[in-house]
Amino acid sequence: MNYKIKENVLSAKDLIALRDIAGWGKFPVHQIEAGLKNSLYVMSVVHGGSVVGIGRIVGDGVTVCYLQDVIVLPEYQGKGIGRAIVEHLIAHIKKNGFENTHIKVGLFTANGIEAFYEKFGFYIRPNKTRGAGMEMIITIT
Repeated sequence: MNYKIKENVLSAKDLIALRDIAGWGKFPVHQIEAGLKNSLYVMSVVHGGSVVGIGRIVGDGVTVCYLQDVIVLPEYQGKGIGRAIVEHLIAHIKKNGFENTHIKVGLFTANGIEAFYEKFGFYIRPNKTRGAGMEMIITIT
């Protein structure tokens, strides 16, 4: 498949549309715009002029990074685009980290997708040495 990777140019409109297709909930445009601006790195996969996949890196970039919003349109899944996104994000982290150090890379996966990420070296929590990943949602009024 012939596609292009674009860096740090994803529009809030495209991110909102892909999050909606993935069923991940809605955020106001201004919140998505700020999230994109505050991301360490944003990539999009474009085919035929349309964004068909995305991925972001959030965190501090040197001790901890999280893969965020890794989404591929359903009709483009199974074509290696998700793999290309994750490989590209990991390569970016390695390229920009400090030499002779390590960086913790985390993510939250959708149910049933864990095996996909295990292929890259991610491990499931909880396990013998690590507790369960946790999150909380704060409503700001």
